Amino acid sequence: MNFTKMHGLGNDFIVVEAESFEDAAVFQSLAKNWCDRHFGIGADGILVTGPAQGQDIFMRIFNADGSEAEMCGNGIRCVAVYARRRGMVARDEFSVQTLAGPRMIQIVSSSPPQVRVDMGQPVLEPARIPLRGDTDHNHLAIAIEDQCFNITAVSMGNPHAVIPVEDLDQVPLEIWGPRVEKDSHFPAGTNVEFVQVLSPAEIKIRVWERGAGITLACGTGACAALVACHLLGKTGRQALVHLPGGDLWIEWKPDDDHVYMTGTATQVFQGVINEPE
Repeated sequence: MNFTKMHGLGNDFIVVEAESFEDAAVFQSLAKNWCDRHFGIGADGILVTGPAQGQDIFMRIFNADGSEAEMCGNGIRCVAVYARRRGMVARDEFSVQTLAGPRMIQIVSSSPPQVRVDMGQPVLEPARIPLRGDTDHNHLAIAIEDQCFNITAVSMGNPHAVIPVEDLDQVPLEIWGPRVEKDSHFPAGTNVEFVQVLSPAEIKIRVWERGAGITLACGTGACAALVACHLLGKTGRQALVHLPGGDLWIEWKPDDDHVYMTGTATQVFQGVINEPE
């Protein structure tokens, strides 16, 4: 089976094609083996794309642990570049069907590829994030063992727990990340972003990604972090977001309440892997 290896700021994926959104489900059972970095291709997840009904193309995301994600900001940029280069779409602006709803794409540069994505409106209502507990807002303090986390919860089609800190370098991400991800306040689990504000227009974050662990970047996480920081009065409505794998430009427009993400997508190599027997 043919595949393409791509990454968005080091958040890496195996990209394959399927005939339809429904047919893509076959790849879920392959995710653990294919994403294994010692015995497989190695990746944070599998991206499956192909023609869609009602939209130009579709994207489904299967994490390295075999779970399915509703949305992936770095992944959708990779799928956009993949589809455009292979003639699956004939123009630089097109729509992508995802589990989180349709997303509009604009390829603003081809060399190197730069993709601007309309990520839609952030979801702040607790029930829709989803966030469990006796709360009517998306700010909460969670005590886990001997640590208290002040969290702003945001959904960008998938759930995020954004936690401001004074010094990002002092965060034991491999310990705190999985604890917050699986906390009972998040019935569907959550992505976790620790964020340090550098200025009203510049932040940096580290990510524990639901279903994948520590990743070098998370597009939806960068969007959620900006939204949370603005709600907390720490930034304006746009900022340069620094992640370990690189930078994203994030804007939360006041006119339509949509969040827009601009960043790169890179093809690393192509290959063939044996189909399961």
